[in-house]
Amino acid sequence: MDNRQFLEETEYLSTVIQKIKDRIEKTKEAICRGQKEIDSMHDYYWQNYTEMDQYGYEDYDNQQALLEQVNANAQQAKQKQRLKRMLDSPYFGRVDFRYDGEEETETFYIGIGNFAERAGAVPLIYDWRAPVSGLFYDYDTGMASYQTPSGIMEGEICQKRQYKIRDGKMIYAFACDTKIDDDILKAELGGNGDVQLKNIVRTIQKEQNAIIRNTKDKILVIQGAAGSGKTSIALHRIAYLLYHDRERLKSSDILILSPNSVFSDYISHILPELGEENIREMSFDLFAYRELKDTAGDCEDRYDDLERQIRFPDREAAQRSADKQSASFIGLMEGFLAVLEEELADLRGVTFKGFKKTEEEIIRLFYFKFQDTPLLKRLDAVMEYFKDEYETLCGRDLSEEETEVLKGIFDRMYVTKDIYKIYSWMLREYGYDPLPDIGPERRKIPYEDVYPLLYLKYRLSGQTARKKIRHLVIDEMQDYSYLQYVILSQMFSCRMTILGDRAQTLDGGRQDVLSFLPKIFGRKLKKIVINKSYRNTLEIAQYAAGLIGLDGISFLERRGKEVAEHSFSGPDELLRAVAAELSEDYETAAILTMTEGEAYDMYRLIKESVRKKGIPLHYIDRNSTAFEKGLTVTTYYLAKGLEFDQVFTAFPEKEHPYLKQASYISATRALHELYMYRIR
Repeated sequence: MDNRQFLEETEYLSTVIQKIKDRIEKTKEAICRGQKEIDSMHDYYWQNYTEMDQYGYEDYDNQQALLEQVNANAQQAKQKQRLKRMLDSPYFGRVDFRYDGEEETETFYIGIGNFAERAGAVPLIYDWRAPVSGLFYDYDTGMASYQTPSGIMEGEICQKRQYKIRDGKMIYAFACDTKIDDDILKAELGGNGDVQLKNIVRTIQKEQNAIIRNTKDKILVIQGAAGSGKTSIALHRIAYLLYHDRERLKSSDILILSPNSVFSDYISHILPELGEENIREMSFDLFAYRELKDTAGDCEDRYDDLERQIRFPDREAAQRSADKQSASFIGLMEGFLAVLEEELADLRGVTFKGFKKTEEEIIRLFYFKFQDTPLLKRLDAVMEYFKDEYETLCGRDLSEEETEVLKGIFDRMYVTKDIYKIYSWMLREYGYDPLPDIGPERRKIPYEDVYPLLYLKYRLSGQTARKKIRHLVIDEMQDYSYLQYVILSQMFSCRMTILGDRAQTLDGGRQDVLSFLPKIFGRKLKKIVINKSYRNTLEIAQYAAGLIGLDGISFLERRGKEVAEHSFSGPDELLRAVAAELSEDYETAAILTMTEGEAYDMYRLIKESVRKKGIPLHYIDRNSTAFEKGLTVTTYYLAKGLEFDQVFTAFPEKEHPYLKQASYISATRALHELYMYRIR
């Protein structure tokens, strides 16, 4: 682009920014007027509420008018915030498009959101999710088309440009084609690590855009290599779906199952940056604990189990845990449930207030009329049937106290309703050690039994359908078991985005969930594989791939420092080396260990050295909720999904079943520098 064109672009940018500023001022004025109206409504109400009509119509009308004005002001406030965000970088792309049959070209500037001088005017900037924006991501100059609600629009792209704008100033502007130039990718993706995941609207690749704009597949499964941007793609896809289905899909209708609270914090800004409200996030382990808290005082989570396996490797225990998450174990549970009817209920006749049902009648109701009702709810159904007959034939309703007495009579026909005890029966039946026979408040369910117990609970008591959730996002899909996916498929019938990397399992072996997900979800599932990695330097990416013999992955050729490997006699010597290499030029760094105990020891030992350098120091454990700038000390498994400018490992030199996976996950966290340190 020559100087004249650059000056023209700079002048256009100044014009757009001024128009955005003007719109912000008008929005502020509208908010001010709205607030005065709200204050006036409040004053009117308090001055006149005693004289309002006795039926409350005037009061209702006033309250409705007040609510409408409050909502209107809230929308104006959101609009003002969105416009303020646009001042930093109003747009990042431009497409000059000539429609078939037309002589003149139309210019479309593309940014984070739509912007027009006034409602109904032609936009000066188009939202990156708008149909026309697909031209920027999917086509070179030449013939192109895009889909609109009214049909396909065809024509020719005469020119494409890309911009870097920061603080309202033009940094660069250049002509581009469909493949975002590698130099630009290196500049955008290879900067210093931030404490938040970067949005990728400026650098979305054609294959990524196809995933983001996919609306036809109910269940989309993304297998992406480390650093391929799969989490960003999933979040941008959610933003796209919210934009295109505003009437039926709201932020409150979406749930993300994420690995931990730190990761949730790391990605929490993406949707607000893209103009959407944040969505709910939680771990599946936390969900399971909440579902089982009426059965046991506590449950182990995945990290409890992982810590135990790392510290005390036990092949037999690992195999037993894997067996309990398998399809064959579900078969065992179903077999147990098939014969449990005979053992769980001691059916007998009932006489209550002169009204009688024989044992044969109770048996017929239990086994035939209500055979499709979950087993532990079945006698409740029989009791309700008994109660309805009594009230109809005797002409009187039972009181609450009488109903409780009747319920007690039917409940006592169960040998037990304690799912914990029933699960223990099943374990003993199939040759496993039963759970400890202790009171509910003292129980802590081992992790290997949490999801089998949850499955059994749902089968015995039923579950409430999560109809309010209309889109489920499952991150780190490789860390979910067959049984967990079966439970999720039963809980949620909504659309899903499932993403992960089979090479990044937390434990010692890889798990490719794509091998069994189609069996669970059927033909509704679409599989997409992304084999391009953008995160690490070429030196780090190739080193990481070599750790586990990974092939078939392509890397962005961003060069950097060679990976350093070194062995130390103890933690003090290792930490002196870390302190020497720790750079103040970077925003983020990490020391990664195998276990929580090791991480805390490293954090405690390096405090003084880091303090002298003036670098903030943070320790992350499973209860942490924030990711911050500076040096973070944590375990490899809690660092998964995060990225750091510098990564230092502090692993034992002796062989360990999980060492290879820990090393690979740690290596792929490093953006610029990787130090694979071991302790002899």
